[in-house]
Amino acid sequence: MTPTEIAETVASLMTRAKAELTELVAFKSVADFEQFPKSESEAAANWVADALRAEGFQDVALLDTPDGTQSVYGLLPGPEGAPTVLLYAHYDVQPPLDEAAWQTPPFELTERDGRWFGRGAADCKGGVIMHLLALRALKANGGVPVSVKFIAEGSEEQGTGGLEEYAEAHPELLKSDTIVIGDAGNFRVGLPTVTATLRGMTMLRVEVDTLAGNLHSGQFGGAAPDALGALIRVLDSLRAEDGSTTVDGLDNRQSWDGLQYPEDDFRKDAKVLDGVELIGDGTIADRIWARPAVTVLGIDCPPVVGATPSVQASARALISLRVPPGEDAAAVTKLLRAHIEAHTPWGAQVRMEQIGQGQPFRADTKSPAYAAMAEAMAVAFPGEEMQYAGQGGSIPLCNTLNSLYPQAEILLIGLSEPEAQIHAVNESVSPQELERLSVTEALFLQKYAAN
Repeated sequence: MTPTEIAETVASLMTRAKAELTELVAFKSVADFEQFPKSESEAAANWVADALRAEGFQDVALLDTPDGTQSVYGLLPGPEGAPTVLLYAHYDVQPPLDEAAWQTPPFELTERDGRWFGRGAADCKGGVIMHLLALRALKANGGVPVSVKFIAEGSEEQGTGGLEEYAEAHPELLKSDTIVIGDAGNFRVGLPTVTATLRGMTMLRVEVDTLAGNLHSGQFGGAAPDALGALIRVLDSLRAEDGSTTVDGLDNRQSWDGLQYPEDDFRKDAKVLDGVELIGDGTIADRIWARPAVTVLGIDCPPVVGATPSVQASARALISLRVPPGEDAAAVTKLLRAHIEAHTPWGAQVRMEQIGQGQPFRADTKSPAYAAMAEAMAVAFPGEEMQYAGQGGSIPLCNTLNSLYPQAEILLIGLSEPEAQIHAVNESVSPQELERLSVTEALFLQKYAAN
């Protein structure tokens, strides 16, 4: 089979791919079962399982993971003695956020301006389709030259660790020679990229209490300690004057020596308003790939509309801290807790609850699998060479797999380039990227098997 034949096959399958992605996007598979029906996630899992069975996968199963969600597993045996490759994606998605801000319904795949819009189109239901397209192209041109294990996670976006715990309890299930994580993205549309590092994360819910109950701000304000004011002081302590993350004892001077991110491009990708400065120092790549980054995800306090003239007795916030490669997430969590306690003013009572935690990841880019991927990308993206980038987000499963199978090579590719706007309103996928990366994956499996 030639690269041209594989590319032609993938091109011929794109109409079917769009129809399948339309079906998959229609499931409101958000693994927050307090806000979204669990039946939607179960239906999406069954869709993936049916797709694997249709492609000849054996041992297809819905795995009940400890966090109450399901991951979908299947095995496609390859030729005798062939290596085993694990293909990963996730079918759960982020909530749609403000549905009124979407130009088209979030759970209806809609084509506009050459892109396909819908929640999960890129992150990561499109990744499921990418894997299927690559396998179909190989099957149509002589067969799949490796054994394939397929795993589609059901709670990646929630960070509740269900699949990680399941894998640790069943270490033989996902054992493989190479792992392709289809949940990253090219640095730019048309620029083939593997993600070599991931920041980890830790998330804390912080509650500050100062009074037995709210008080009249005229009668008691000026002496009564305001819990919301105390919380604001705590949150402000997590940033330096230039906006850099400052947690006592945590290094924030790391540097990135790979692909760089021009500031003008970043401002455009991030949609930074005119006149607004970027935060932090160092290169953009330093800041988003190599250094810690704190984000206040939410604050519970009275809304402006309906607020009364009261001194607040309690206030709480959800804080996320991205953990750079080279740091241990558990150790960073201890530093964050200690910092919050040390910077809580006025003797206010502070309570912290761990919500989520994941370790950072660094891949071995000198491995034979990376050489095969570079060859595949050079063919699928004519005139371009494979680039190495970092990603500020977390995929906790990577570290679990790296710990369970230290000899396995792990590669991260995918459809979440900047224009995709994953986790935001109006998420979309480039069908051209889907096509080229499906060709890439098919060629990679071919070249990897030949090594």
